[in-house]
Amino acid sequence: MQNVLDRLLKWCCGLVAALALFSLMCVTVVDVIGRKFDRPLAGGLELTEILMVMVIFSVLPLVSWRGEHVVFDTLDAYTSDTVKRWQRRLVHLLSAATFLLTAHIMMIRASRFADYGDVTEHFRVPIAPVAQFMAASLALAAVIHLILALFKPDGPSHAMVEHQEAQHD
Repeated sequence: MQNVLDRLLKWCCGLVAALALFSLMCVTVVDVIGRKFDRPLAGGLELTEILMVMVIFSVLPLVSWRGEHVVFDTLDAYTSDTVKRWQRRLVHLLSAATFLLTAHIMMIRASRFADYGDVTEHFRVPIAPVAQFMAASLALAAVIHLILALFKPDGPSHAMVEHQEAQHD
């Protein structure tokens, strides 16, 4: 089950992030070349903004699942395994609550964007679907943290295991 979810997140979230990042690279190259000839890419800024949202928010559930968030572990050497287990559980629950609240706020904003018909300035791209994508990614990250808190509080994260394996090689 764990491998299936890992693969599913990698192929869904990772693929979206990779395509958005590649598109961002193409937009940047075209814009830079265009600027050399005093012809910058029209709408380049709003394309960059939308693609950055896609990169960041599409990879958020995958980073959460793999435990690749920034971790403050200075005191881990001085804490017992029981305290670490409860600490991980608490952190996952707080992360789930935070992501869920943020997803709810983004959904309210997306609804407002849709009601007002907000669009980007140059290409007239509706903003509501972008905000809905952000809300969905945040909600998925919240569910992942909830799963990790309830069903996997005692094991190290994927990132920790990979880091430890890399040190032994």
